[in-house]
Amino acid sequence: MNRRATTAAIAVTLASALTLTACGGSGGDQVKADAKQTLTVWAMGTEGEKLADVAKVYEKANPNITVKVTPIGWDVAHQKLVAAAAANKLPDVMQMGGSYMTEFADMGALEPVDTKTFHEQDYFPSGWEQGSYDGKTYGVPWYVDTRVLYYRTDLAKKAGIKKAPGTMAELKQAAEKYQKAGSEYGLSIQPNGLDSVQSFYQFLYSADGEIVSKDGKAVVNSPAAVKALENYTSYFKEGLAAKSVRPGYDVTKDFNTGDVAMFFGGPWHMGLLDDNYPDLKGKWAIANVPTDKTSASMAGGSALTISADSEHKAAAKDLVKYLTDTKGQADWYRRTKDLPANMTAWEKGELASDPNMKIWRTQVESAQASPNQPKLSEITSKVDTAIEKAAQGKASPKAALDEAQSAIEGLVQK
Repeated sequence: MNRRATTAAIAVTLASALTLTACGGSGGDQVKADAKQTLTVWAMGTEGEKLADVAKVYEKANPNITVKVTPIGWDVAHQKLVAAAAANKLPDVMQMGGSYMTEFADMGALEPVDTKTFHEQDYFPSGWEQGSYDGKTYGVPWYVDTRVLYYRTDLAKKAGIKKAPGTMAELKQAAEKYQKAGSEYGLSIQPNGLDSVQSFYQFLYSADGEIVSKDGKAVVNSPAAVKALENYTSYFKEGLAAKSVRPGYDVTKDFNTGDVAMFFGGPWHMGLLDDNYPDLKGKWAIANVPTDKTSASMAGGSALTISADSEHKAAAKDLVKYLTDTKGQADWYRRTKDLPANMTAWEKGELASDPNMKIWRTQVESAQASPNQPKLSEITSKVDTAIEKAAQGKASPKAALDEAQSAIEGLVQK
């Protein structure tokens, strides 16, 4: 998932130490892939817990390799990675979210991907793009993530809604109808707090807006971005979405009761709804992000990276290959329901036949990757602030984004 775990201040504090220690391939003598050795791996969240089981399977097929998996919480992942890099103690293989991969690539902590082994055309473009920086690729896509619209189909019938909203105008109309039919809020979107930008991305990208352009210019106050924030904050102004949410808010609870009729969610929400609210089965569905100029969502997910200073790069590359090829990706989906980054994994089984998976695939194909900027966490925090000010009525959307633009201009790297 694409979560920012700590503030940018941590990175700034340790940046100088990291730059000195992570010098890009300065590790000692390399151990051959078939030699007896131990690979250290850090993985985050649920993936860190599930990967240990896969590692046992891998070890049986590769008895010379011991894979030591350390699960790391997403809330502390960034801090631990920065500290380990500064101390020259990064693991051989790391799961890394797209929101800070560029930061570590820029500091020289990551080994460039061997593009003779891993081929760009095998992966979804947004997944590959997240691992690319300054003409090289530093992460092999492991799984992809995006957002789609979840909506209550049973309440839609009561509200006179005959189909899923296909446009942003229809989304607003549906929210109004749901509310009139009894839902407290027609749509749940994030009004404030850490990474509220991830909720805003669906509106921003669908309006053809950006935070930073491909050529490295801050464009967060463009007419398209302002229009998107005006649309986004209108839900709070009109009472169609909650003007404040508590930290750790779980939208599925209110979705279950019907207090919230629609929300933008990730693939893991399907499992949460099925597992926690079995009585809700058949009463909800998913749809692609409603179209503005286009239908576009955020690209999230994680990649697998190799430390530039690892002494086990050959074995590390073999493990990454095992986890990201067609067979490995299909197995990982069965275990976790993470969406495979390798496109060929979608050609058989449930991924090919399930109608919901077709919706996810369509959304992943049009998903937009975050800007490849070393200071991305700082950049998006400025957008978080703009969203909160506009949502709370403390500034107009344009004024809020103008302020963010001024701050971001000093952070972007061309």
